[in-house]
Amino acid sequence: MNLVVDVGNTYVKFAVFNFADLIYKTSFELNAFEKQYVLLKKKYPKLEKAIISSVGHLSKDQVALIAKDLNAIELSSDLSFPFKNDYQTPKTLGVDRVALVCASVNQFPNKNILIIDAGTCITYDFITKDNHYLGGAISPGLRLRYKALNNLTANLPLLELKLPNKIIGDTTESSIHSGVVYGTIKEIDGVIGDYIDQYPDLTVILTGGDTRFLSNQLKNTIFANSNFLLEGLNYILEYNSK
Repeated sequence: MNLVVDVGNTYVKFAVFNFADLIYKTSFELNAFEKQYVLLKKKYPKLEKAIISSVGHLSKDQVALIAKDLNAIELSSDLSFPFKNDYQTPKTLGVDRVALVCASVNQFPNKNILIIDAGTCITYDFITKDNHYLGGAISPGLRLRYKALNNLTANLPLLELKLPNKIIGDTTESSIHSGVVYGTIKEIDGVIGDYIDQYPDLTVILTGGDTRFLSNQLKNTIFANSNFLLEGLNYILEYNSK
């Protein structure tokens, strides 16, 4: 059994895989890391290997807690990956984006793929059918847009994510919801459309924390998979264990 540890900007995720099958996952705040790991080990004593991906602030002690029990690796650019990286600054490419590309290569071989990860940020990553990763884009996620409007203006309130019932906002709150939500949806649909102009046979994958919220709003055909990053990390662990 494999343990996947994904440390994001807000939460930590533990996922347990039996070969390629995801059999358990949980999410929690970083300050509960040690407690959650002890509980997980009791629940799954047959865990053997682990991969740790951190875009957050996992301490050396927290990494060591796992490494003392399991054959653990940390995701970095020094590992082996099943694609050619044409990114001009590969050392700065986020480990989460690398994992998403690996998942796409594994699950959608020989296809031109655009991966959209809708979380704190919205990332766009493109890999060609002959496994060349070209790069993509990064833009603010839904909640980041709400926070920016509140933090960088004097009078706009901080709102929770909500799907507006019409595009024309007739109050300040409904105008913010319209601008943030419809603006994000139009951005994503527009980016997909521009890629399709260059790659008509494009496969589009939507993942991340806002997958469910966004998937039904997009006009373009997509594969929605909120576990895509975890599946990619598990694949990297297996790929580097051969």
